[in-house]
Amino acid sequence: MAQLRDRLHIQRASLVLWDEATDQLRIIASVGLSAAEQQRGRYAAGEGVTGQVLETGKAAVIQDIAKHPAFLNRTRSRDLDEAGEAPTPTSFICVPVHDGGRTVGAIGIDKPYIDDAQLQADARLLTIIAGSIAQTIRIHHLIQVEKDHWLQETRLLRDNLRGKYRFDNIIGSSPVMLDVLATIGQVASSRATVLLLGETGCGKELIAKAIHYNSPRVDKPLIRVNCGALSPQLLESELFGHVKGAFTGAVRDKVGRFEAAEGGTLFLDEVGTLDPQLQVKLLRVLQEREFERVGDHQTIKVDARVIAATNLDLEEEVRKGNFREDLYYRLNVVQINLPPLRKRREDIPRLIDFFLDKYNKENQRSLRKISRDVLNTLLRYPWPGNVRELENAMERAVVLSTGDEFTVDLLPLQIGLFSKQTRSDATDTSIESLAARLAEHAVKEYQSCEGRVYDLVIGEVERQLIRESLDYNSGVKVRTADFLGINRNTLNKKVKDLGIEPIE
Repeated sequence: MAQLRDRLHIQRASLVLWDEATDQLRIIASVGLSAAEQQRGRYAAGEGVTGQVLETGKAAVIQDIAKHPAFLNRTRSRDLDEAGEAPTPTSFICVPVHDGGRTVGAIGIDKPYIDDAQLQADARLLTIIAGSIAQTIRIHHLIQVEKDHWLQETRLLRDNLRGKYRFDNIIGSSPVMLDVLATIGQVASSRATVLLLGETGCGKELIAKAIHYNSPRVDKPLIRVNCGALSPQLLESELFGHVKGAFTGAVRDKVGRFEAAEGGTLFLDEVGTLDPQLQVKLLRVLQEREFERVGDHQTIKVDARVIAATNLDLEEEVRKGNFREDLYYRLNVVQINLPPLRKRREDIPRLIDFFLDKYNKENQRSLRKISRDVLNTLLRYPWPGNVRELENAMERAVVLSTGDEFTVDLLPLQIGLFSKQTRSDATDTSIESLAARLAEHAVKEYQSCEGRVYDLVIGEVERQLIRESLDYNSGVKVRTADFLGINRNTLNKKVKDLGIEPIE
């Protein structure tokens, strides 16, 4: 518009485009018009000279616009007398802007009338300019279509992730897992820092994703950093970014993970391995919500929720002096302890079914039938690698399978050896043998207590088991509940109902 004004010595120029939302032509750029005048420049298709150009797709070249029957002066920008005439003739040229086979807008200019030859020359030049603008509009249209397609894909992906990490999609019906799910359900909607504790492979990243995708930050990024995978120098740059020239190899500015997670969530895995200097910087971000890039003095404010995870005992690391106590308490706003798989064995069958379905689909297999021996082996195995080890075992079995029957030979070597060992160790002191002898003894000895045998036997077994477990765990009920794999409230109720005396 500015170029038109300077080159053609025009008084006013405007670019109008069709607005599909309002079904009107609307001025989107102009010179010689105030904001209010530009706002008034709206036309329906066929309305006024501009509307007719849009409707017909043909240019309008007018010697004196004030005398044209279709003239509306909608913008009220022209000086007219009471009779509606201008002191000097003002010519008006309006040419269409085409996008493919359709007219999407028009360019109109006002300038003093000189002669018809000049008017036609200006019209030809304006038509060339309109063609250039049409190309730009076409490119913008293509970009907008691509952007809309990308936004739709992003929404679908986000909806899929939100569905995938819904709390009720997390496999776990054991008491300890129900406690975990209840806690993350409460904490997800807050901005509190969360500390996930648990052995390797027990699902800390899954829980972090569940918290993020069920939080108000779901539309913002979830950024993961493995703190144990990088050297302290690289990790500092990865977390906080750096400026060009901050160190050898810093050839350009780099945005750190904290900055990238603005408005979203930053998941710090293996946070217990942080270098002491990085612990100080992380503490500052958590307290002040600000940091500086490496080699820079400009402070950057950040709003990123932190979820940290570790398989280390951070309290022990604090006692050893390896981890700052103030950082531990800053991270430990909400602590979630994820149980190892051996303490939630009742979840193993459902996990097996889930992983078999997943890898059968991926590998076009049909491994379904699990023998009682294989299932018992999987239930008894201690799973030092937890859920990750179980998943790997199921994937291996599916890949190596040739039919639908899950046999012992499809298990990894260490689990197969465990199966053979437990079978060879099944002597008279095994749980199965002891339980069989107890049942036989109860049936013989409690015949006079018909109708109460079950309660008497099971109650006494529970009493002795809980008493021995409390003794083994020095009377600490939290550890005892974890050891037994039951809820702490359940343990307290049973201690009270069974009349178990506290350990001194």
